[in-house]
Amino acid sequence: MSEEERIDPGHNSIRDFCRVGGPVCLVIAFVLIATAFINFFMAFGGSEPPRLFWCFFLAMPFFIAGGAMTNFGYMGKVARYVAGETAPVAKDTINYMVDGTQDSIKKVASAIGQGFSEANIGGGGGTKVKCHKCNELVDADSRFCSECGSALDKVKTCSQCGELNDPDAKFCDNCGNSY
Repeated sequence: MSEEERIDPGHNSIRDFCRVGGPVCLVIAFVLIATAFINFFMAFGGSEPPRLFWCFFLAMPFFIAGGAMTNFGYMGKVARYVAGETAPVAKDTINYMVDGTQDSIKKVASAIGQGFSEANIGGGGGTKVKCHKCNELVDADSRFCSECGSALDKVKTCSQCGELNDPDAKFCDNCGNSY
């Protein structure tokens, strides 16, 4: 989808209206505010009360509308400027962090690899598992632990979900159901 298809056809005219109408409203608001305050402070030197202070209250809607229209008129331009200023800094920050942590990540990956290789002890031997009773590493195809003699097969079936659990399990590994 091209950019022309994504943007409303009247977008440019609305943006141009906001870019012109917003500052015009702001100028009107500042003229009304100036009139109100000049009249207010001039009343201190004379015998008449301030008669044009109501201009201040009339200026507020112009000020709000002008600010909003100007904001909407230049929002895209400001967003592109901010992105252009912040994106290179973010990229540099990420590259700096990657360069600074590369050795640490390699150490962690090496430790994980070493942990996997320790699970496969004895070149060409089968995979090892830990006994749930004594934590001894035993062959995965063993039925009993060579250290404590505990059964290694998961034979206790959960009544809730049907998961097979260790023979002395107090809770199901899958659903947490108690035995």
